[in-house]
Amino acid sequence: MTRTKRDLHGRRRGRPLRTSLQRLIDEQLPDLLVALPPEGRLLDPAGLFDPAPGELWLEIGFGGGEHLAWQAAANPAIGIIGAEIYLNGVATALRALKQQASSNVRIHHGDARDLLDSLPAASLGRAFLLFPDPWPKARHNKRRFVQPESLDRLAAALRPGAELRLATDDRDYAAWMLACLDRHAAFSWTAGAAADWRRRPADWPETRYEQKALAAGRQPVFLRWRRR
Repeated sequence: MTRTKRDLHGRRRGRPLRTSLQRLIDEQLPDLLVALPPEGRLLDPAGLFDPAPGELWLEIGFGGGEHLAWQAAANPAIGIIGAEIYLNGVATALRALKQQASSNVRIHHGDARDLLDSLPAASLGRAFLLFPDPWPKARHNKRRFVQPESLDRLAAALRPGAELRLATDDRDYAAWMLACLDRHAAFSWTAGAAADWRRRPADWPETRYEQKALAAGRQPVFLRWRRR
């Protein structure tokens, strides 16, 4: 059986890669790729790493990989899977991982929802969705990652007590995130004061998307939800 083609993404690659980045795609990516099992079977995420990690995290749509690489360096005992469909972002992330010699990252070059469908229940200790495409036109809202169905998948894959971190600089998408998560029985918002969503925690590094937002006069929000 063939997995469903998702209607979520924009571009899958940008300008042609420089020779050095294309070499990373050709030589480094195959060793880090997550091969999804046949449809209907589950992945063994711990088996992707050697040694097996103490915990597994997932970043959905890691963009250029700054946050992914930072978390990998700061948490070497954690196994991190990054899901990204944009090839140029994958190449940039590979460069950062090579420069810092991180060996605790694996990459799913495809739709994160296919990966979530393949993960065992309660296998994730943390998940990140940072500055996803807001799809601002109303007719495109259905393409946003934050939807009841995607949250169901995340809830199934996150263990009780696990954290889901989200960020956006789009006000409409921020309201959308809050509404969808507030209605979902599996998640509870951890914010106790405005500072809890206006400022990043110390273990949440800045990304290029945050920099662009601030330069354009947009204030990002940083949302943290707990799996009940």
